[in-house]
Amino acid sequence: MSNSILRDKSKEFAKEIVLLCRKIKKNGIESALVNQLLRSGTSVGANIHEAQYAQGTKDFISKLEISLKECNESEYWLELLKDTESISSEDFEFFQKYCIDLRRMLVSSVTTLKNKSNK
Repeated sequence: MSNSILRDKSKEFAKEIVLLCRKIKKNGIESALVNQLLRSGTSVGANIHEAQYAQGTKDFISKLEISLKECNESEYWLELLKDTESISSEDFEFFQKYCIDLRRMLVSSVTTLKNKSNK
């Protein structure tokens, strides 16, 4: 697994999420939704980073699976913000692409690790 690529991409995603949340909070958007997105969007990278120091393969896989769940949750909050016209379609598409890319990398990594550990 290319840990550094995944870590870098998830950290960049978190940074972009922070900037988006900062921007939409200034516009008076429902803070509960923004806070949920901020939490889940930054959690993706935090769990990937934490996986570096996992206590074995199962723990490593578990951290990546948590990141995958947080990525999916982030996409949900982004969809809700788009559907309530709190963010633009362009912003949504930008972040949705990030989610899709991260999800692909996470699924691939988890699948590879599970296959290796089952041998």
